[in-house]
Amino acid sequence: MARQLHNMKRNIMKYVLRFYQWIIACPILVVLTILTATITIVLSLLGMGKWAGYYPPKLWAKCWCWLMFVRVEVRNRHLIDKNTSYVFVANHQGAYDIFSVYGYLGHNFRWMMKKSLEKVPFVGIACKSSGHIMVDRSSPSAIKSTMDEAKSKLKNGMSLVVFPEGTRTRNGKMQPFKRGAFKLALDFNLPVVPITIDGSYKVLPRNTYNITPGKIVLTIHAPIMPSDEGHDFDKVLAESFEQIKSSLPDSD
Repeated sequence: MARQLHNMKRNIMKYVLRFYQWIIACPILVVLTILTATITIVLSLLGMGKWAGYYPPKLWAKCWCWLMFVRVEVRNRHLIDKNTSYVFVANHQGAYDIFSVYGYLGHNFRWMMKKSLEKVPFVGIACKSSGHIMVDRSSPSAIKSTMDEAKSKLKNGMSLVVFPEGTRTRNGKMQPFKRGAFKLALDFNLPVVPITIDGSYKVLPRNTYNITPGKIVLTIHAPIMPSDEGHDFDKVLAESFEQIKSSLPDSD
């Protein structure tokens, strides 16, 4: 009997949570998304893209966490300097990776994202106007143009965040890293900073739209500094993968 009552209470709480998320929180967040995108676009057109591409979205991302009861803990933030440009590389557990990194990393950066995301209403235009790097792989000249654009922006403390797996995991496990982010760090001779994201898969995996309240931990690892000859491409990729994996519960 006690077990039945417990299960009934749990189901009631589940329905209350879903009602809150879809009927109350989601409409608020949709309005905030449109408002944030509009502010970002307008300020970027006024020449404030460096500020507008980070600070309004940072607050927006925190709202996605606050209103959905998702807590974010950042470990080892002292290892990075706000005045240094980095290439941050992180594992990609779920959609909440974006909100946790945007809201809590504490370092101005631009995303490297698929060019197709330009088509997302409001958000795509805001990202493009504020200087996020839209990767165009349609031709060698387009790729070179993307690299040139990135190089022009990665200076004076402006950094780049990349998910080298390329897409969200389907099973919660890390997937092999692609080489693009590490080639970028090699070409620009920038420090690479691995970041472990843990907990995002439980909050919102790619097979559902229902958000589960929980905790996400961002673990910042020590920057991998380039030598006088630059980065050893394969070594940095392998070291980044192992550092990120080492802070996940199933790393053993």
